[in-house]
Amino acid sequence: MDKSARDPWSAWLLEHRHGGDETWHQTLVRSLIPLRDRILERAGVGQGDVLLDVGCGDGLIAFGGLERVGASGTVIFSDVSSELLDVCRQQAIDRGDLDRCQFIHTGAEDLSMVSSGSLDAVTMRAVLIYVKDKIGSLGEAFRVLRPTGRLVIHEPINRFIVSDTETRFSGYDVTAVSDIAVKIEAFYEMIQDPTDDPMMDFDERDLMDLALQAGFAEVHIEYQADIASHVAPQPWDRFTATAGNPLVPTLGEAIKRCLTDAEAATFSDHLRPLVERGVGIHRMAGVLLWATKE
Repeated sequence: MDKSARDPWSAWLLEHRHGGDETWHQTLVRSLIPLRDRILERAGVGQGDVLLDVGCGDGLIAFGGLERVGASGTVIFSDVSSELLDVCRQQAIDRGDLDRCQFIHTGAEDLSMVSSGSLDAVTMRAVLIYVKDKIGSLGEAFRVLRPTGRLVIHEPINRFIVSDTETRFSGYDVTAVSDIAVKIEAFYEMIQDPTDDPMMDFDERDLMDLALQAGFAEVHIEYQADIASHVAPQPWDRFTATAGNPLVPTLGEAIKRCLTDAEAATFSDHLRPLVERGVGIHRMAGVLLWATKE
């Protein structure tokens, strides 16, 4: 596929999430396999089940689900990106699994193409952070599940992750170049206003409340938060070719668009050694929620 023709979702997942470094991409994918397995285990996916993976992306959870539903089961891939659905469809063809797959081009808020009470499990990973109508999306998941159906979602808690941005940029100390760093932050906030962004309007307790409001009878969460005194060293070129999410440009693009050449050089001279040596603080938080319809 021509990279210039990609939508922002496929461009991020297939390139900008990992800065175009395919080796690092594969490392990221492998690191997500334990989480994928936990999601599918909590969903109780088994032989003969019908599973819907909402926001399937490049198919990490959905293809894992195929291994569990067996020859008599079905996995429905849904995503807002037709390009990512094409990637998954081609992978299903290559695996010889196309007859057990269905593909739906839609967002989490509208699952009208799925019949009510027809599914055994619904999964979502890092989907609701992009959805303003979270209660509507959870209500749709509730509707399409059978009475014994299970919902499992995993979402990052960005309120925690970005709570130290006054003196840090992506976890690195930018006190010495704060006047420049604030310009980049303002540029990103102009694109994605943190005061009115679905990535920032919830925490783990909110998700539990929303699931209950959607009608689920039993709701459980596991919350994990970590702060580490170092980050993984990485090449500067990969770091600047990476975007934090599909809706914003890469750091390199942001630097070009909002800094002068002199400011960009000063910012790079300060930040590059920290990035390449891994001198920063890593903050991460996520919630695994599982719920049953009855």
